[in-house]
Amino acid sequence: MAASKLLGAQRRSFQAAMAVKYCQGNSRQAEQVFGWSRHTVALGLHERRTGIVCLGVQQAYCGNKLWEERHPEAAAALCALAETHSQPDPTFRTTLYYTRLTAAQALQQLRALGFAEETLPSPSTMAQVLNRNGYRLRPVLKAKPQKKSPRLTPSLPTSGNRTRLQGTKAQPSA
Repeated sequence: MAASKLLGAQRRSFQAAMAVKYCQGNSRQAEQVFGWSRHTVALGLHERRTGIVCLGVQQAYCGNKLWEERHPEAAAALCALAETHSQPDPTFRTTLYYTRLTAAQALQQLRALGFAEETLPSPSTMAQVLNRNGYRLRPVLKAKPQKKSPRLTPSLPTSGNRTRLQGTKAQPSA
């Protein structure tokens, strides 16, 4: 069912909409008809009525924020540094940027810009930050020119298809 594909507030919103549409906004009736928890449907109906979305405790208070969220000034400076050292994919098949800037070099340049040591992450975290922002830490390859294809010369026996099959002899004409 569609509700099983959704999570959290989206799921409650969907369940509340279906309860209003088919069950006259009754959470107990929605429990009987759809098999959903009446408490979840009731919470969705309250969220729909008040416009306030309830957050779970885990979503509201758990988990570490990303380095970019904790230090937005340093993240902006890092993006500016990476822009100067990057170029698009030589084949133009992807939107990724390849950069010659390594994580250690990025940290060194951020220190030179005056960012405190406690705000800067470890080199492995810096590599993840650069990858998350679309800068791939790979050497930039120059576009190679295409090789000229050899032209076939009809006068050479090795060029092109042979007209006579090997191993067959010509029949004498009578």
